Formats: sequence, C-alpha cells, structure tokens
Amino acid sequence: MDQLTNKPSLLKKILALVLAFGPGIFAIGYTIGTGSVTSMIVAGSTYGMQLLWVLLLSCVFSGILMYAYGNFALVTGETALFAFKKHLKYGKLIAILIIVGISLGQWNSLMGILGISSNIIYEIIVIYFPNLSGSRYEVVLIVALVVIAIMYSLLLVGKYTFFEKILVIFVTIMGLSFIISLFMVYPLPVEVAQGLIPSIPQVEGGKMMVAAFVGTTMAAATFLSRPLFVKGKGWNMSNRSQQKKDAIIAAILVFVISASVMAVACGALFHQGKPVTEVLDMVNTLEPVAGKFALTLFFFGTLSAGLSSIFPCLLIAPILLADYQSGELDTTSKQFKIVTGIASCFALIVPIFGANPIQMQILSQVFNVFVLPLVILGIILLVNNKGLMKTYKAGLGLNVGLFAALFFACVISYNGVVALFDFF
Repeated sequence: MDQLTNKPSLLKKILALVLAFGPGIFAIGYTIGTGSVTSMIVAGSTYGMQLLWVLLLSCVFSGILMYAYGNFALVTGETALFAFKKHLKYGKLIAILIIVGISLGQWNSLMGILGISSNIIYEIIVIYFPNLSGSRYEVVLIVALVVIAIMYSLLLVGKYTFFEKILVIFVTIMGLSFIISLFMVYPLPVEVAQGLIPSIPQVEGGKMMVAAFVGTTMAAATFLSRPLFVKGKGWNMSNRSQQKKDAIIAAILVFVISASVMAVACGALFHQGKPVTEVLDMVNTLEPVAGKFALTLFFFGTLSAGLSSIFPCLLIAPILLADYQSGELDTTSKQFKIVTGIASCFALIVPIFGANPIQMQILSQVFNVFVLPLVILGIILLVNNKGLMKTYKAGLGLNVGLFAALFFACVISYNGVVALFDFF
C-alpha cells in the first residue's frame, strides 16, 4: 500500500525537477532547433563524426557566455543591449547592428524551421497513411499555416512561466527521442574519437558546414536574451550559484543531444554514401537501416526541435527591442503583438514558395556567425567594468574563456565569409 501511495509523489518530484529547470531551457530551445538538427544530420550523413570537435568547442564557449551574461544581469540588474547602449562607446550603434543582424538571422532561420517541421509532419502522415498523402505542396502549406497560427496564439496569451513550461515539454520529447534513437543506430567508437581531432572537410561545402555549426550552437540570441529570462525567472544575487549550474547543464545537454543527432546520422546514413540534401532523404535512407519505429522516434525528435525553436525565434525581435528600449519585456504590448505577427508571416515564405528548407536552414545558420564577435566583445567590456561589477568583476579564468571564445568566433566568421564567397 505504501508503495502505491509513494508512486504519485515520486512522479510529482520528477515533474517538479524537470519544471524547475531555469532559463537554460530557452538556451536549449534556441540552440537545438531544426537548424541545429539539420546541420547535425547533414554533417553526420556527409562527413561522419569529423566535425564533433567544432560542436564540443561551441558548447564549451556557449556555457561560458551564458554564465557571463547571466551573472552580469544578477550583479547589475541590467539587460544586455540596454547596458551596451548605456555604458559602451558607440554602444547605441553596436546595439542596433546586433538587433538587425540577429533578427534577420533568426527570421531567416524561422522560414527553414517552419518549412522542415511542416515537411516532417507530412512525412509522418505518409509513413502510416500513404493513401492520405494528397498533394505535397498543398498539405505542407496547410500544416505550416496551422502550426504558425497556433504558435502565434500561444504567444499572445502566455507569460515567461508559460513559455518555459511549453519549451520543457518540447525539449524533453526531443532529447529522449534522439538519445533513444542513438541506441538503435550508432557510429563506431573510433569514428567518435577521430571526430574530436580538429580538422575541416576538404570538400565542397565543408567550410560552410563548420560556420553553420557555430552559427547554430553559439547562437548570439541565446546569450543576449539570457538576462531578460533570468529577470523573468525572478532570480537575484542569492541565485548566482544556481545561475552558474543552469548555464553548465544547458551547455552539456546541448552537446549531448546535438552529438546524438550527428551520431545517428553518421551510423545510419554516412556509410550508405547518401548525404542528406532534402527532408525526404531522411525517410528513404533511415527507414531501411533503422526501422519504422526508430525513424518515427527520430522524426518526432526533429519535429519537437522545430516546435521548440519557433517559440524563441518569434520572441527574439521583440525581446531585443524591449532590451534596447527599457530592459523589460511586456508580452501584452501592441509592439510585441505586431512584431511577432510580422515574424509569423515571414516564417511562411519557404512553405509558400516551396523552397528547399534544408538549404535555407544551413545558409541562415552561416549568417548568424557574423554578429557573434560583437556580442562576445560587448560582454567582455561589461564584465571587466569595475564600476559596474564592483567585487564581482571577471576573474582570470572567465577572461581566458571569453577571449578564447572571441578568437574562435572571429576565425569562424572569417571562415563563413570565405564559404559564402565560394557558394555564390
């Protein structure tokens, strides 16, 4: 009898533990969307585990930047862009460039996310109900319209805690789907070990894929929005250790989930010699190797990744504008409703024109790296400002990590420029 009465309480404890996850859940939502999943699938199916080292470095630096931005918010009570404008020379210009660059990058990404998510829903329907497939273009477009309408409606009625709970559900489904898939289809251990040795694929598209990896994993939007989400969570100086732990856990989960996606694509697709270039490729190549159940699991994970990204991508422009204007996000304001409405319409471009969502997604991730050095340089200047940070000014360890992240971002941005010149 005692065991029966303990079961609900244990379930409640597990649920409470999941829901207690802090602003890091938004970092996972931003980072592991269909942009990240697409990049990992394309890389794993095309280059095996060769780019695992890029993913590892990106996640390490992401953890450092999340901690730095979160700690700055706790110590000063200020948000990122508002602080840039207030405390940095040319800060207003820097902040405006960042808002424009990130918003365009995220909206471009949103087109690919909605396109891929709608295609995946279509593919799941076709797997089990082939007679109900209908016309691909019309079905995909209708699905896209329904998905974006639901997401926009949820944005209009929600607040921070509501957004957080929705993301927890999507991220949990996504993480479990990919990790379970990994146990069904996995690469050789030697391939994983070799992937940790730095190298860039010396083939067409190799440099662009490296830039896309960093653009999706070290997403500038993740760091800039963290102070607002830390404030939305209601954290203060007594939560400094919790904020640090939250950043570390988020970075680890991003690495584990992303590496699982790459490993599944490597184990199932790389040795077949059929790299992924279309959403349909994942069906044709993965099902014979992994089976219908593993394929469905993987698709549900990818779909959850897409849905968990649509929320943050719709939020990013109003978040950055609110950050710049006052450092406070009002989800009931007219500005919030108009900007998220425009973003929702923008998201429909790929489904309406029937463009290849995978190609659009990878290109959008490459564009994301160009704002990254500015975002890192800004926080370096802020956390080393003794007048602002007082006794909590950045120490040697944090500075080493931040400057290493800045160097890495500059190298990858240069690499991205070269890749785009080669592409066009």
